[in-house]
Amino acid sequence: MEFATFADRAGTIDDEAADLEIVAHVRDLLADAGDDTDEGAEPQTLELVARFAQGRVFPAWDSTTLDIGPSACYEAIARAAGTNIGADDVEERLADVGEIGDVAASYDFGGQQGLSAYAGGGTDGGGDDLTVREVYETLAELAHAEGSGSQDRKVDLLFGLFNRCSSEEARYLARIVLSEMRIGVGEGTVRDAIAAAFDVPEDRVERALQVSNDYGRVARIARDEGREGLDAMDLEVGRPVQAMLAQAGTVTDALEEWEEAAVEWKYDGARIQLHYEPGGSESAETRVFSRNMEEVTDALPEVVEFAEDTLEGPVILDGEVVAIDEDGSPLPFQEVLKRFRRKHDVAKARENVTVRPVFFDCLHADGEDLLAEPLTTRHDRLRSVLAGSDAESREAVDPTADEAVEGLSLLWRTDDPDEIESIDADALEAGHEGIMLKDPDSTYSPGRRGKHWRKRKPDVETLDCVVTGAEWGEGRRATFLGTFELSVRDGNDLETVGKVATGITDDKLAELTELLERHITAEDGQDVDLEPAVVFEVGYEEIQTSPTYSSGYALRFPRFQGVRHDKDPADADSLERVERLRAE
Repeated sequence: MEFATFADRAGTIDDEAADLEIVAHVRDLLADAGDDTDEGAEPQTLELVARFAQGRVFPAWDSTTLDIGPSACYEAIARAAGTNIGADDVEERLADVGEIGDVAASYDFGGQQGLSAYAGGGTDGGGDDLTVREVYETLAELAHAEGSGSQDRKVDLLFGLFNRCSSEEARYLARIVLSEMRIGVGEGTVRDAIAAAFDVPEDRVERALQVSNDYGRVARIARDEGREGLDAMDLEVGRPVQAMLAQAGTVTDALEEWEEAAVEWKYDGARIQLHYEPGGSESAETRVFSRNMEEVTDALPEVVEFAEDTLEGPVILDGEVVAIDEDGSPLPFQEVLKRFRRKHDVAKARENVTVRPVFFDCLHADGEDLLAEPLTTRHDRLRSVLAGSDAESREAVDPTADEAVEGLSLLWRTDDPDEIESIDADALEAGHEGIMLKDPDSTYSPGRRGKHWRKRKPDVETLDCVVTGAEWGEGRRATFLGTFELSVRDGNDLETVGKVATGITDDKLAELTELLERHITAEDGQDVDLEPAVVFEVGYEEIQTSPTYSSGYALRFPRFQGVRHDKDPADADSLERVERLRAE
């Protein structure tokens, strides 16, 4: 296919506003590209067109980039545009026009001669029938240029392409190079267009895309092998897929929709996908990818060492990498970033910040794809690959069994909100972000953000409550007041609405104990009565009716936000406001 044909079709799509018509145009583009006779060529033109339509040069799973910035692109455009044009002129025109494709299309290319004009394969401008394949091969050469002088070589190659472009070809070449295609063609559009162009079911295309993360390859297999070929596509160790994502949600919503919830700690780390292929001590292959499928293997030698010391068969695991201190306690996310994309002096960085992996899902094990299996089945398999055959006899609901498995995220299954609150409190006390709520029966959907995985929603409302009582802690917290009774105003009285112990660090407990001890009026064992003098700001998930507290209401999942030093008890929230919030 000539690149001019692709550019013409891209222009038609760019001018179309209706989604269904865009799909139809992309369908026709793929069908025409599929008619090209390029047998034996890799990748085939159809694959290239499916990627170019999205503004991609390489498959989504491939971390290869052109690594050429806007200024280099402007220089290439300027050189192809004429001797009186400079990169600054291109940039100034961009400031006026606002879009690089329009800027590139405003110049007349093709007239530049000399040795460097041959960098793109010709000197005859737009009439030289530049093909889609030639554009790809030149951009691939550009992407792999390394070493001294590589940036000059990149500009030369790009100049050679622009020098062969018509105005419309230049418009879409510039957009592809700078990842600014913006013609309304998203992943869903290409998915639907593949199904329509080659008469295959959309759901089979969707599945094939999930396991391959390669729109070009799926288009080719749909054309050549149909549904059977798509169904035969599997995950491949070493080729990353998109991570399944979570949406915000509440415990109440989760338990209303599921019979029970699978609960995990939410780690303050960076998402990783581990691919391990055994091959003996000398040839085992371990690759680690970020959430965005960028390879970060070299930056995380601890993860590689863990895989090679622990794993026996080929696997793809989903998890997090967490920074830890000398005692193994988690450090803030910012510390992870010091390691995550490190390319130089990794050994020195490792001395300053240690990381460890924690895995919570298994996508593939021993040649078997597990995406369609329930979460609990995948977690059982995860434990098995991390702990060996002994793990087969352990129950998934038994967290004490999980604790013995290094690198395995704990998993509880429960329909009890109080137990979930306790798990959340334990996670926070251990230094983590809180909890994740998951449907135990959910499959793994790469790239999807859905209701089957839920990050516990941040508190959406707060109340200013008077602290009227407390309890002394236990163990290492025995010298701290650790659970605080909360009350709201009801005329001249104070009525209880719950207790809060969540969201408070040891340091903060020490401060609060010092603040409240002077207001103790009575003690009975661990229980303490307090003079109403201090006001807490408390977040919560919902308000429920409850006979437990004198107000008749209870704050579900209360979380300490801070001390309202600016408020006296007379300024605290009222029972009337609690009732109003309950009714909303």
